[in-house]
Amino acid sequence: MKKSSVTLVACLCSATAVFAQEEMELSPVEKLEQKAQTLESAVQKLQKFKVSGYVQTQYQYGERDASLKVGSANENPEESFSRIGIRRGRIKFVYEEGIVSATFQPDITEKGVAFKDAFLAVKDPWLGTSVLKAGVFDRPFGDEISFSSSRRESPERSTIFQTLFPEERDLGASLTLQAAKTSPWNILKLEAGLFSGNGIKQETDSRLDFIGHLSVAKAIGSDMKIGGGVSYYNGGVYQGTEKVYSIAGKEFVLDDNADNKGQFAKREYVGVDAQFSIMSALGMTQLRGEYLFGEQPAAKGNSKSPNASALPAIDTYKRNFSGGYAVFVQDIGMLPVSAVLKYDWYNPNTKVSGNEDVTEGDVAVNTFGFGLLWRASPNLKLTAYYEINKNETTDEIAKFKEDRKDNLFTLRLQYKF
Repeated sequence: MKKSSVTLVACLCSATAVFAQEEMELSPVEKLEQKAQTLESAVQKLQKFKVSGYVQTQYQYGERDASLKVGSANENPEESFSRIGIRRGRIKFVYEEGIVSATFQPDITEKGVAFKDAFLAVKDPWLGTSVLKAGVFDRPFGDEISFSSSRRESPERSTIFQTLFPEERDLGASLTLQAAKTSPWNILKLEAGLFSGNGIKQETDSRLDFIGHLSVAKAIGSDMKIGGGVSYYNGGVYQGTEKVYSIAGKEFVLDDNADNKGQFAKREYVGVDAQFSIMSALGMTQLRGEYLFGEQPAAKGNSKSPNASALPAIDTYKRNFSGGYAVFVQDIGMLPVSAVLKYDWYNPNTKVSGNEDVTEGDVAVNTFGFGLLWRASPNLKLTAYYEINKNETTDEIAKFKEDRKDNLFTLRLQYKF
């Protein structure tokens, strides 16, 4: 036994010495190759991870009734006021390996940290053009929702989208279907999914809403592009009490039934969108627009969609709405400057108007905006934009007996990386 033990130890020592000798005998070139392989492996892993983002710092000046997007509310309701702040501070993390990717995007401002995107995506392994998504991401409805805030010419989305689709995103799953890039059918894209219907807040009921968007986009030559689409939303809004109001003639009629509480009022939207762009001696010309109509159940004083962490304990008011926007963007020749004109409107209750308006949630509004964009560098952009906001006037509601003083000027500096 002693001899065997001595022999084993001797063999181990001999092997260790041989390995050490072989390692010491590596040539400088071989050592360099080993380091290069290690470095290449690390780089390959880093290439799967991408970071991007943008920061928007802005100054806003508004009339006394204006709603600014930065800072607190007007401290003196009788005077115009101004605020400065960070409108958006986005940083996007994407890790992609094979056909699967994961995306996280927080929003960091002086008000705190909130998340905007958190989803995984799986591409089809054959063509790579069809995608399954699950998590929190942009609702697949129309064009303006998915048009990034870093690229959009106006400081904010249209009133109708801010009202019907607060925070733009929702929790759910969707499937995007599109033919191969070599196919003539690649110009068509279908996006459809099921969503909680509560924005980026937690799920509060056992129902899911359907959202779908069928679009077409085609390049004509090298200078012109056209596109368009149709969208459909079908869902419901929880009825927090037994009182449900519907418009009959020019007034709301109450349905006071104990069975109403806990049921869901129909929420249905239809949308049409179109896009056109052309390059000429004048520079790039763009024209985009959308029109929406449908049925929106909401509160008495506003028609905003659900966006809370708890089921509402409020009466339900059913309204038929319509609205949309049109935006015109013209580059100034070859200069890094663009002029912008935008008109958007929202009528939350198409059954009444003017002095027929019943509640604050029935008053129609419209906005005419114009401004200039200066692309100081590929990453730096300065926007100066003025909005003229108008509302219906009615003698029935003190707040809206005349047009409110809520025009707004925005000066924004954006850096994108």
